[in-house]
Amino acid sequence: MSATSVANPQSGSSDSKTDESPEEKVTARQGSAGKKEALLRQPVSEDGADVHRLINRCPPLDENSIYCNLLQASHFADTSVAAEVDGKLGGFVSGYLVPQRPDTLFVWQVAVAEEGRGMGLAGRMIRDILSRPGCAQVRYLETTITPDNEASWALFRGLARKLGTECKESVMFDRERHFKGAHDSEMLLRIGPFDVEAQC
Repeated sequence: MSATSVANPQSGSSDSKTDESPEEKVTARQGSAGKKEALLRQPVSEDGADVHRLINRCPPLDENSIYCNLLQASHFADTSVAAEVDGKLGGFVSGYLVPQRPDTLFVWQVAVAEEGRGMGLAGRMIRDILSRPGCAQVRYLETTITPDNEASWALFRGLARKLGTECKESVMFDRERHFKGAHDSEMLLRIGPFDVEAQC
């Protein structure tokens, strides 16, 4: 299970259920008439299967079991976000507060479907998580990215600029030591410190 990889599905591929009230949804609008809208909301367990399909259609994201996606959409719902585009799941970010370091949000995966392109959706989803009451103490954001994933590097470096802070890079999981040559190294990107209330 790779931590974070920002991806859009290949041409020709794309992919919600919620018991939440409209008040619990955050509407992110593009502005001008005729543009698509994205509804950002906390996921529910019923989203798990849709998350699984979305990630499977977003190479190079590592596919997880549907059970893992169900846990992301339930146990980790407070630190994850679902984005509905035209009534379908068009984006998903999963994350969690690092055990013993509640000031650090670890972003696990970022997936944006074809219909969510061009909306700045990935960054908006991450900032939505950071703005929640449960992340009020968060001062650092961490994620891992493979060296060749230019989209992910650009996303998180851009986020660091918006948060007015710096990035530090190191190897978290090494290609040979941890993956036995079967997967590229996962580089840890640590962003912070930052003040979410002042920046998001």
